[in-house]
Amino acid sequence: MTRLLAPLLALLALPAPALAEKVGQVGVDWVGNDIIVEAIPDPEVEGVTCHIAYFERSIIDRLSQGNWFEDPSNASIDCRQTGPITLGDIDRSRDGEPVFRESRSIILKTLRISRIYDETNQVLIYLAHGNELTQGSAKMSISTIPLYDTDAIE
Repeated sequence: MTRLLAPLLALLALPAPALAEKVGQVGVDWVGNDIIVEAIPDPEVEGVTCHIAYFERSIIDRLSQGNWFEDPSNASIDCRQTGPITLGDIDRSRDGEPVFRESRSIILKTLRISRIYDETNQVLIYLAHGNELTQGSAKMSISTIPLYDTDAIE
């Protein structure tokens, strides 16, 4: 029982997700499947915005495939400096920290963005990855932002 409860408690301990703004939607086929593009400002690093693109299944696709509750967890990410960068109180460990998460199924499958600070190379790394409670997901995408003006970084 404890093995099952620990992952659920870990999910509850995560910080509130950043707010995503839908900035684009591209239809990919005749059944109504779309690629959604969202802008996600990093809540702890002022001056950084990530754009994430992911696949959203249509009702017609869900009916024809027989799988109502899941969307693929793969995504593409690109992050850019959109103003002066100010590092807030970020996790500086190798594990990094979650920036954003969005449910991709009814059964605890999520799409996540994690931030890792590479202090040696003065780079912020953003990793988009799927997370499933029972199996990890090998689908991922990465984006980096160099921090050139290290005197201005807190």
